[in-house]
Amino acid sequence: MKNRDYRVTVTVDGTPEEVFDAITDVRGWWSGEIEGDTDELGAEFTYRYGDLHYSKQRITELVPGKKVVWHVLEAELSFVKDNHEWKGTDIVFDIAAKASKTELTFTHVGLVPQIECYGSCSDAWGMLIRGNLRRRIATGMAQPDALA
Repeated sequence: MKNRDYRVTVTVDGTPEEVFDAITDVRGWWSGEIEGDTDELGAEFTYRYGDLHYSKQRITELVPGKKVVWHVLEAELSFVKDNHEWKGTDIVFDIAAKASKTELTFTHVGLVPQIECYGSCSDAWGMLIRGNLRRRIATGMAQPDALA
């Protein structure tokens, strides 16, 4: 079996710029505690969800209306044996105009079926991207607690 990184694509009514702005407003669509800047190239931010998940990301690419990339510097997932599975992975948001809509392709590079958290983590990403982020783009309002 090939190492296939987790990927999901959604099409939304917002412009590429609106999608970019929503992605970089992480507090507007991620549940949990976020510390640090989430909208500046080179910035680092941490994410914590209770004692289940902690991670520290560095923003390594930030192209308005086109792309956002976070590199995971640290990770602790308490629900898997290798609680550092996310460390060294990349979280990528590719944005493209498609007719009157915008296509967002989300890829977690390194989140592959062979690792233990793949099932739980891909389910969570699916809810965040298809649910929270999509609603954040559609309404312009924060969606951090809506997980479905």
